[in-house]
Amino acid sequence: MTHTYNVTGMTCNGCKAKVESNLQALEHVNNASVNLEAGDVTVTMSSHISIQELQKALPDKYKISLKQEKNVFASSETHQKSDSELKQLFPLFLIFGYITIASILLNYDSWDWSLFMLDFMGLFYIVFSFFKLLDLKGFPESFRMYDPLAKAVPVYGWVYPFIETVLGLMFLMRIQIPLALIVTLVILGITTVGVTKALFSKQTIQCACLGTALKLPMTKATFIENSIMIIMAILMLVNLYL
Repeated sequence: MTHTYNVTGMTCNGCKAKVESNLQALEHVNNASVNLEAGDVTVTMSSHISIQELQKALPDKYKISLKQEKNVFASSETHQKSDSELKQLFPLFLIFGYITIASILLNYDSWDWSLFMLDFMGLFYIVFSFFKLLDLKGFPESFRMYDPLAKAVPVYGWVYPFIETVLGLMFLMRIQIPLALIVTLVILGITTVGVTKALFSKQTIQCACLGTALKLPMTKATFIENSIMIIMAILMLVNLYL
C-alpha cells in the first residue's frame, strides 16, 4: 500500500535525504520518496503504519501529517450544477431575447427609447401572463411562496396574471401610461422584496415568473428580470414628469 503525507520543516536536500532514510528504516516500509517542492513524502509499506509511528521515526523539526486528497470531482460538480441551472433558465433567457428583438423591430424605423421601453414592458407582461394563465390553479401556490402580498392575501395570486395582461395591453395601446407605470413599480417592487428575501435565505423554491408550465428555479435571474422592469418604469416616469 502507498500513502502520501505532508511533511513540514524540510528546507534542503539534506532534509530530504534525512526524512527518506529515517522512514525507510522502519519495519514494513518498502520505500519512502520525498518531493521537496511539494513538501510531501510518498511511503510504500507492506503493512499499515500509524501516523504516530511515522512521526516517532523523524526528528522533532519535521512534522508529518496525512495529506488530504483533493476532490477532483468538486469543480466538476460545481460546473455541472452551474450548467444545470443555466439549462433550466434557458427558456427565460430565450423569451427575454424574443421580447427584446420584437421591441427593436417595432421601433427600428424611427427609433425612440421611450417607445421601445413601452413595447418591451407591454410584451413582457403579455408573454409572462400567458404562461401564468396556462396553469391558473397551480400558479397562486407557487407565487405565494415568495411574494409577500400573495402570501398575506391569497386572492392576489389568482388575479395577478390578469393584472399583468391588463398592464401589457395598457403599455402596447398607450392607455393611461403613468398609471400603468406606477402599478408596475408597486407590484414588481413587492415581488422583488420577496425574491430578495428568498435568495438571501437560500431557499430552494420554484420561480413562478413563467407560471408552473416551465420549472424554473428561484435565482438571481428572477431578481434581474424584475429590476429591469422597475428601472424602465422609473425612467419612463422621469421622462414623463421632468
